[in-house]
Amino acid sequence: MNNAQQSAVITGAASPRGIGKATARRYAKDGWAVVVLDLNSEAAQVVASEIAAEFGVPAFGYPVDVTNEDSVLSAHRAVAAEITAGRLPSVGALANIAGITSPVPFLETSLDLWNKVMAVNATGTYLVTRAFLPGMIDQQWGRIVNMSSVSAQRGGGVFGRVPYSSAKAAILGFTKALARELGAQGITVNAVCPGAVDTDIRVGTTPELEASIVKDVPLGRQASTDDIAAAFVFLSSEEAAYITGSTIDINGGSHIH
Repeated sequence: MNNAQQSAVITGAASPRGIGKATARRYAKDGWAVVVLDLNSEAAQVVASEIAAEFGVPAFGYPVDVTNEDSVLSAHRAVAAEITAGRLPSVGALANIAGITSPVPFLETSLDLWNKVMAVNATGTYLVTRAFLPGMIDQQWGRIVNMSSVSAQRGGGVFGRVPYSSAKAAILGFTKALARELGAQGITVNAVCPGAVDTDIRVGTTPELEASIVKDVPLGRQASTDDIAAAFVFLSSEEAAYITGSTIDINGGSHIH
């Protein structure tokens, strides 16, 4: 399957300094058409327009709340309509990137906060994958790449605490089980586990905290969004056809296991 004839769907892809936007741009640079899905409708459309203009590939922006099944299905229908109309090629890759974190200690974590963090990170990955997977099965080819975190592997310790680590750990189990289930149908499923990344996802951070994070990284810096984007696009390529059920660590050596 030639990725130049496929669309990549990226969730959480409109934040100006986010991994999702960097990943959408990297897919486009490699010749994929892109679908920019984000909670911010206007920003999603702006990013899609910018990508289409810069890279000359089909690009489509649409709003989605990944925690809401009706919203996810609406986005899927909109993408399907673009494919039917010939404005987008069929979907070959799905990058589940939308996520939120929380630095709140466990005993200060309300049930509402727990549910929100789990819903955006874990349930959102489930809902979006469930919507776009049938099309991949129909064509017997697909690439699903899920965003986990080093926090799932080491039990937090970077910024996110118990709810975030739990949600990202759920994604690792989801990834492995789904990879086993879909392998015979030409679909790979992998996870990416970044360490600290220079984005705006962290809230309430301080220069001292940022410095302490870098101090623990053997490579001496946080990851850039492009560092993470490159892994998503590689795992969606033909070159990665024999990689499935894997977890790719991108942490600069801060967690080696």
